[in-house]
Formats: sequence, C-alpha cells, structure tokens
Amino acid sequence: MDSSNLFLFWAFGIFAILIFIAGCYCILVSFNLIRVLIGVELLIKAVTLLLIVAGYISGHTALAQSVVITLIVIEAVFITVTVGVILGIHRINGSLNTRRLRELKG
Repeated sequence: MDSSNLFLFWAFGIFAILIFIAGCYCILVSFNLIRVLIGVELLIKAVTLLLIVAGYISGHTALAQSVVITLIVIEAVFITVTVGVILGIHRINGSLNTRRLRELKG
C-alpha cells in the first residue's frame, strides 16, 4: 500500500466514521420518525463512502462500483417503503413522535 493511498484511506475513513457517529446519534437521540430516517440515511452513506474508498485503494473499483450501485437500489426501496409506513403512522396517529407509537393498538 502506497503512502498516498494510506493517507487517502485515513482521511476518508475518519470522515466516514464521523458521518456514522452522526447517524447513530440522530437515531438514538431523536424521537421524530423523519429524523430517525435521516439518521439511517447517514449510516448508509457512511458505508457507501467506505466501500468506494476501499475499492479504490485495493484496485477493485469495478467490484466496489457494483456493490455500491446495489446498495443504492436497496436503499431507495427501503426509504420508499419506510416513508410509506411513516405516512401511514402519521395519518392514524396524527404525530411522528415515537413515544406516541404505544397508542397504536389493533
């Protein structure tokens, strides 16, 4: 591994870890379902960034690109379904607060 590649990996690695921590914080601290969904998006983007950098450094860019494209497609389906569920919860409950989800019975 070349020293410039090592520097590149550490620079993007630290940035991806910071994005991952921000996503975890957003999921764990927030009580709004939309903010939780944004936190999940941040987690997925951090993983995507690490996959791209690892593929570039290892020389397997084609494999990394195919995995990232697959991840983007799965992410789009997940976000679409999750937004539909959140809109249904909002229609029934009138709120996006996760503390009020216990009121949904039956």
